[in-house]
Amino acid sequence: MKIVLIGIQGAGKSTQGNKLSKKFQVPYLSSGHIFREITKEKSKLGRWLKETVNSGALVPDDTTLEIVLTYLERPEYKAGFILDGFPRTLTQAEAFNGSLDKVIYIKVSDKEALWRISGRDDIREDETLHALRQRISLFHEVTEPVVTYYRQKDKLVEINGEQSVEEVFQSIIDNIQS
Repeated sequence: MKIVLIGIQGAGKSTQGNKLSKKFQVPYLSSGHIFREITKEKSKLGRWLKETVNSGALVPDDTTLEIVLTYLERPEYKAGFILDGFPRTLTQAEAFNGSLDKVIYIKVSDKEALWRISGRDDIREDETLHALRQRISLFHEVTEPVVTYYRQKDKLVEINGEQSVEEVFQSIIDNIQS
């Protein structure tokens, strides 16, 4: 099973990704987690990624594609995965030739996303108000065309992300298994 989760920051992708990973026994992989791991490295790429991510900007397509596609070549992802945060641009979606089963769009309003993130106990250093507003703006500008792309390919499932965690999960399951 190969599933991509798309949604604005705060939509609940990682919560649902982890639940789906357990249910379908395939690994959950977040591009944001990959990037944060690389930022911990004392390397030129790590420092550059940290500055880029903390500013709220998107990592350029060529860098993102190289990093994420290299990760997906690992043996643990051969049988499937739940992928969060990639593809984030139309260029990435077109270059990503993984045979996806479904693309789940967890839809929440900008206001709901900001409210959820501001209520977290463990706010990361890349979750400043400026960075969050930048990411929300970029989501509408560059990621919504990805939603349209997968809708046209009949791979997209749109889920109301403003329900309870369990209701969102059940909606995803119902749509995957239908």
